[in-house]
Amino acid sequence: MKELYLISKGQPKVPLEAEVIKPDSLAGLSTEEIANLIIYRGNRRVRLGEYFEVKGESADNPEELRIIVEGDVSRTKYIGAEMSAGELIVNGSPYMYLGAWMSGGKIVVNGNVGDFAALEMSGGELVINGNAGNYLGAAYRGNWRGMSDGLIVVKGNAGAEIGSWMMGGKIVVEGSTGPFTGVHMSDGIIVVYGGLGPRAGAQMTWGSIVVYGYAPELLPSFSFNEVIPAVEIEEERFEGPFIEYVGDLAEEGEGSIYLLEEKNKHLKPQ
Repeated sequence: MKELYLISKGQPKVPLEAEVIKPDSLAGLSTEEIANLIIYRGNRRVRLGEYFEVKGESADNPEELRIIVEGDVSRTKYIGAEMSAGELIVNGSPYMYLGAWMSGGKIVVNGNVGDFAALEMSGGELVINGNAGNYLGAAYRGNWRGMSDGLIVVKGNAGAEIGSWMMGGKIVVEGSTGPFTGVHMSDGIIVVYGGLGPRAGAQMTWGSIVVYGYAPELLPSFSFNEVIPAVEIEEERFEGPFIEYVGDLAEEGEGSIYLLEEKNKHLKPQ
């Protein structure tokens, strides 16, 4: 696999929109051609090379290309947007819409990510070795189709409404989540190893939320079902015992929230 480096020269006050930073767009191009690609600073067209130094060598096919982004990208949107193949490593903390509409390939972020990462993701893998913002794996504003396939792993914490309108795939958060985890969820699985934010599963109709950490409360529209020794979902086993709640009954939902009994005895009916 060939490696191409994009090294940040600094960030403007007005955010950049750089959806060309992905193997699909850069494969088959010379470093000079890549530097001349158009990105946007607000509503102005600028060259990619104005903000990124291009080094290394591109591959003929996206599947054979690894892009490594180095430095400050805190004001750069849409890195990896609509990516379908190859690898993208970001050694920094990108702004909004990282990996939006991603359908394949792998993105690794060695930093934090902003809001709407992996928006409407339909395949591939995203690993965040830091914290994630709000609306991770969610639907675009006004849409009702969120993440449908793929894998997202967050090593730190995640914000509000992760998995909003989720239709499939898997999100794993090793830290804690904000409010409305899995809101409007209709399928898929969310695993939270830290604390679960309030109002989790609001209006969910199907799917599973597995919680190993502490959940201060659940919505009253979730009904206690039973205590089970372990959870098996799509050939994956999660050891418990877990307290199972079903809902959201306000939506006639049949989704499940599994709470580790050891950490959530206050939510077990007496």
